[in-house]
Amino acid sequence: WPVPYWYVDIGATMMVIMLAAVDAGLGCGFAGSDLQPLREALGIPDEFVPIGVMPVGLPLPDVRSPSLKRGWVPFEAFARFERWD
Repeated sequence: WPVPYWYVDIGATMMVIMLAAVDAGLGCGFAGSDLQPLREALGIPDEFVPIGVMPVGLPLPDVRSPSLKRGWVPFEAFARFERWD
């Protein structure tokens, strides 16, 4: 398998942390980008590879997306079965 197993492990770990945060009434997310500034600010050694940051905190009030006014797209319009066409 060409994907390093630790990427799968950290993804599963992050999901568990996110679910625990939501269960505790907190909000959370994931952001990944150029992490060199983060590496420098936190003094992360070169042998560690940060994949992103996961902020956790008090959530903002839930607001319905304005895009809901467009209506629903039928499942068949975006789902694929056995073939792409």
